[in-house]
Amino acid sequence: MVNASGPPAQLSRSRRPFRAPSALLLGLIGLAACRDGSEPEVSTRSPRSDAGASPTLFSPSGTLGGVAVVEIDRLTSTPISFAPAPDGRLFIVQRKGLIRIYADGRLLPNPFLDLSEEVTENGEGGLLSMALHPRFAENGRFFVDYTNLEGNTVVASYRPKETDPNLADPQSATTLLAIDQPYSNHNGGQLQFGPDGYLYIGMGDGGSGGDPACNAQRPETLLGKMLRIDVDHPENRTGGRPYAIPPDNPFLGANPLPDEAWAIGLRNPWRFSFDRANGDLWIGDVGQNRREEIDHLPAGTPPGRNFGWKPMEASLCYGDERCPGTTPPCGAPEFVAPVLEYDHDDGDCSVTGGYVYRGRAIPALAGRYLFADYCSGKVWAAAPGANGYDVKKLDLEAPFVVTFGEDQAGEIWLGTLEGKVLRLVPKN
Repeated sequence: MVNASGPPAQLSRSRRPFRAPSALLLGLIGLAACRDGSEPEVSTRSPRSDAGASPTLFSPSGTLGGVAVVEIDRLTSTPISFAPAPDGRLFIVQRKGLIRIYADGRLLPNPFLDLSEEVTENGEGGLLSMALHPRFAENGRFFVDYTNLEGNTVVASYRPKETDPNLADPQSATTLLAIDQPYSNHNGGQLQFGPDGYLYIGMGDGGSGGDPACNAQRPETLLGKMLRIDVDHPENRTGGRPYAIPPDNPFLGANPLPDEAWAIGLRNPWRFSFDRANGDLWIGDVGQNRREEIDHLPAGTPPGRNFGWKPMEASLCYGDERCPGTTPPCGAPEFVAPVLEYDHDDGDCSVTGGYVYRGRAIPALAGRYLFADYCSGKVWAAAPGANGYDVKKLDLEAPFVVTFGEDQAGEIWLGTLEGKVLRLVPKN
């Protein structure tokens, strides 16, 4: 989430490898696109329209009032992810390597888990996400995604201590995946369990700028993909893996495409979510230097989709660059088009994907997908309409939002780069 010309914890678009700045500057270089001249020129012609416009390039139809944002707490490092437990506890993941518990209206004093000695925050790294097993109340299993001291991605599972559910057992760690990262940006990092009970893992294209190795389209790497694995059913595990491959994964056995891949062609799916009401998948994929995009796959969509990066940045052609081999050209019908996209006018720079609101406290948001721009602090609420999506800007600002979360009741929480834990509430 960082870039050398403008803000957060780094969703970089620099073509050069990221060099870690001071902690303060780090907060000002990430989710924005590179504008230092190092990026190739990008065509202004859309393959789906005539002059760079697109049916999915939105302008808000108005402002949605009645919603406020309140500060719940302020932490010493960035709250980067939220995970709700069935018993009402809310786990708050801090990028520096801590997982905290918010319960009964307060933050518990002792960390649930401390991985600070195993995590690097270099570039866009850190402890990036946490997901609770669908049967967490029964088995206590949870999963984390972080960059280790070498800067590579690790996905691991843990359990709480038998004597205290508010303390994780560090000795219970099992590494599921270890993925080499060629650069320190575009790590992805989101974990979510889907309605099918499988664990989904968002992987960025490996970093630098412009995906120089074509990882998002290259078949023999896990980078630039949405992965899906089965963390249960040990009887189905093969090849020495500590997990199984779902039998309907689209590339299973289709060497050289990895068995774990569920979708390809993603640049940096920094935050994605499943709609708790219907199982739809929403992805906020961070753009290169022209467009930010929101992708939506309704529940039941066949797997194996290609989201087009590169040669496409949202609905635009990314210059004339194509990846070698069988990569389709820009505008090919097999690429999944975004449902929403926006450019970098008015201070916008980098999308932070959110959730479809299914809480009860703010009826005006019911059924709307919430997402934000990191630099400008705008928060939008989108709902399907007769002619595409109706998008309204919330009458509030939340600068440097790096993540959204939902609690057990479906209410929406936000985390900011500077450590604020926020919640959306009805405005009095």
